[in-house]
Amino acid sequence: MFISGRQNAFGGEHEYYHDAVIAVDDSIKIHNSETDSNNNDSTAFAEMPWYKQLIINGFQIHDPRINYPKFPRFCLKVYDWGDRTFNSYNPEYVISTHKNWKLFAKNYNWMESYTMLFPNNQTLHLRSDIYCDIGAYISLMAVSLGYTAKLNNMFGSGESTRSNFQFSFQTSLFTANIDITKSHGGTKILKFGKRNDFPSQLGDARLSSLSGDAYYYFNHWKYSQAAAYCFSKYQLKSSGSPILGFAFNHQNINLSFDDIPESIRNELPALQSYYHFKYTDYSILGGYAYNWVPRPKTWLVNITILPSVGYKHAYKGSSDGLPHMVSTNLRGSFSVVYNHRALFVALMGKADLHFYFAKNYTFFNSIESLSCNVGMRF
Repeated sequence: MFISGRQNAFGGEHEYYHDAVIAVDDSIKIHNSETDSNNNDSTAFAEMPWYKQLIINGFQIHDPRINYPKFPRFCLKVYDWGDRTFNSYNPEYVISTHKNWKLFAKNYNWMESYTMLFPNNQTLHLRSDIYCDIGAYISLMAVSLGYTAKLNNMFGSGESTRSNFQFSFQTSLFTANIDITKSHGGTKILKFGKRNDFPSQLGDARLSSLSGDAYYYFNHWKYSQAAAYCFSKYQLKSSGSPILGFAFNHQNINLSFDDIPESIRNELPALQSYYHFKYTDYSILGGYAYNWVPRPKTWLVNITILPSVGYKHAYKGSSDGLPHMVSTNLRGSFSVVYNHRALFVALMGKADLHFYFAKNYTFFNSIESLSCNVGMRF
């Protein structure tokens, strides 16, 4: 009984050992098969053109497997130099999202305002329709492509023609912007003299505007404008920065009040039937921007104030203005951003105010906007 028991025990151990050997052999075969497959994939990847390699790896431009030709490799080196020079931060305050792509929807709403301040506390205030645009965009690093639809035109709201173009270039050191706006019609008088119940469809306005600016962030190591407006960085700690730069602004505005009855126009005797404001400003721009971080990588609130002072050149035919005047303008913006992993939601507002000081009145016009962005990074 004892010997038989030992034989059964040894037999069992022998069977177990035999099964283990078979399992190891199978594992080696599977590993060799996977290795061969990976080698084949690597060989196939290496034989592809470099642009196909970029597409397959999701545009990871620093992948060492990509066989860049001389010129694309030179461009990559220039990009890396620019990134080190213009996009370096203190990692205790600002970090990258480590995502190259963004896909987002944007609702953009904007309007124009015109105000004339006369003696004896009399005011003329006009406002355009609120223009509503909605679009979808895809972005790869600094390049975006998208389509925007004008909801006012789609639903037949208002009788106006308008266009708006915006370009922005953002780095940690500086920001550069260009805005082109054209509009005609759809303007309403909200206040006439001391009267607030004015027939709203009277009066007409035509605007053509070109403006641009470039400014430098003195505290660029700890402050990121891109975290608030481009969603490509995370601001980890609250921080702000003084700003200094240059701005130009060209305005060509026509206001007509020919359709206002004489009996009503007498309530504002200083008002002329037609005004033409055509001028260009060259200004020094300075201000401050601040990022408040109530919760890192989740909530961010920004406010930016940028007044500017400089030289105003009024062209021939401009109403009641001297050829050479002092330019004073004001720009401001805010942003509230919520991040959840790869998702982001942002509410942003902006206002550009331009002043024109004539002998008998002060005129200023502004463009205000409010937008909402919802998207994801990948």
